[in-house]
Amino acid sequence: MLPATFKLCAGISYRHLRNMTGLRRKAAVAISQELNKLAFAGTGPGKWINQVRRRSSLLSSRLEERPFSEVEMSYLKQGEEALQKSLGILADQDGWKTETAGNGDRVLSKVLPDVGKVFRLEVVVDQPLDSVYEELVERMEQMGDWNPSVQGVKILQKIGKDTLITHETAAATPGNIVGPRDFVSVRCTKRRGSTCVLAGMATKHGAMPEQKGFIRAENGPTCMILRPLAENPSQTKLTWLLSIDLKGWLPKSIINQVLSQTQVDFANQLRKRLASTAPPAVAINC
Repeated sequence: MLPATFKLCAGISYRHLRNMTGLRRKAAVAISQELNKLAFAGTGPGKWINQVRRRSSLLSSRLEERPFSEVEMSYLKQGEEALQKSLGILADQDGWKTETAGNGDRVLSKVLPDVGKVFRLEVVVDQPLDSVYEELVERMEQMGDWNPSVQGVKILQKIGKDTLITHETAAATPGNIVGPRDFVSVRCTKRRGSTCVLAGMATKHGAMPEQKGFIRAENGPTCMILRPLAENPSQTKLTWLLSIDLKGWLPKSIINQVLSQTQVDFANQLRKRLASTAPPAVAINC
């Protein structure tokens, strides 16, 4: 029986049979059953059987995973594109001009031919990377609770482990200089060693058409990079690349002022939030 089963597996390796998930699943199950019989009978090389059994079990689990649809694949591609474009912009150190600086925080800007004016925030927060990551990613939908510039963030769809589609509503600026905006974004999160990158860009989603009372703005490519501070790993350096098209009829001078101030305010509010949610220090009696 086992040779016949392997012939079945060989058959599904042909291109025209590769997408027949049911056939592949039957083959994996059949192999597992035959290997169990051999193992209990005490025949054949036991070590080899155990190795193949483990691999066939892994194959079976993978076959149970739902494949991504064409639409989902397009979102994954957009997220990866946002990641690569953002990192490319930040990697180019030429042409950045200081917008604001103080208390170690800096907002820089530069004009890109195909994107327009982008802003770069560089700050250090007194919390470890995992705490910052948890606040910005795992508790993303709570951002409206502590950031006055944000009314709310809603996750519309999760795709795999690293990609989200979100809807964000931004509050009007003081004096209603810039009215309320909303955004639909694809977000991609990657952790590479001790570095975490949160990237995003504007997209469209059927569950969130344009909303009454909001101008649908577009962001991206944009990203946040989190790294432990080299000289103090309990602190985190945050670099935020901001690129937004606010739409509507707004003078560029007002847009530039609003966006740079938004980054400064975000850094201050994030520090307050992290300080309020940090676990209390444990007193040590000597």
